[in-house]
Amino acid sequence: MMQQPPHVPLPIDDLRRACAAQRFGRVIEYVDTTESTNTLAQECARAGADEGTVVIAETQTRGRGRLGRSWLSPPHRNLYLSIVLRPPLPPAAAPRLALVVGLATAETVAEWAPRAAVKWPNDVVVDGRKVAGILTEMDADAEQVRFVIAGIGVNLNIGADEFPAELRDKAVGLGVLTGAPVDRAAFAARLLAQLETRYDQFLRDGFAAMRPRWAARCCLDGRQVTIDDGHRRYDGTCAGVADDGTLRVIDAAGTEQRIVAGDVTVIGGYTRG
Repeated sequence: MMQQPPHVPLPIDDLRRACAAQRFGRVIEYVDTTESTNTLAQECARAGADEGTVVIAETQTRGRGRLGRSWLSPPHRNLYLSIVLRPPLPPAAAPRLALVVGLATAETVAEWAPRAAVKWPNDVVVDGRKVAGILTEMDADAEQVRFVIAGIGVNLNIGADEFPAELRDKAVGLGVLTGAPVDRAAFAARLLAQLETRYDQFLRDGFAAMRPRWAARCCLDGRQVTIDDGHRRYDGTCAGVADDGTLRVIDAAGTEQRIVAGDVTVIGGYTRG
């Protein structure tokens, strides 16, 4: 059982020193409370913030997750972070950034919990329970992305009994998994460094070059899944992720479906073996 850590503010000066030599995190806006770090980061981006500008809050009053869900944000326990990205991409290519951010987050979590996996498109899970979630939001015109905000919430030092009853078998804090409190500044520094590495790789080489790394962390391959994209439901066996980031699903007739977006339910669970 994790020893309960003192719930104290993030040592932001330590984090700033750790990120001083890189683009991501060179500028950090740190606040005690905000409605949502994504909302605050959008305001920064519209005001001209440089790529790599980071917003961190100790708590969110209306934290957002994918598909309109809320994100539990108790103070001084976890990491609630959003980063401004200005990728030179057409809008059609920008959704793959969600997978890139998911991979970087999973790789960072794996430094503490080696079994960390990605559930398409970008949830990070360990032994079937969610440790981190990502929400990317884009501002673009018809031809060019103005900016993308990548919001990342990571359950670090939240205790098992602090989750609502309906989430206790679905979510977990990293400290509970390791049995020791997680240094939030150290985790954030590693995350930002890994995000910068994977983002630069994506812009240089494309998602196809990253797909083997993503596949190695995927917890869905070979599993029976149901996907709801808001318009229809897909049932079948996951056959991995394609070079364009879509999810490949083989239905009962043997036909491959390519899923662009949706909510995945894994039949029988998705713990990595």
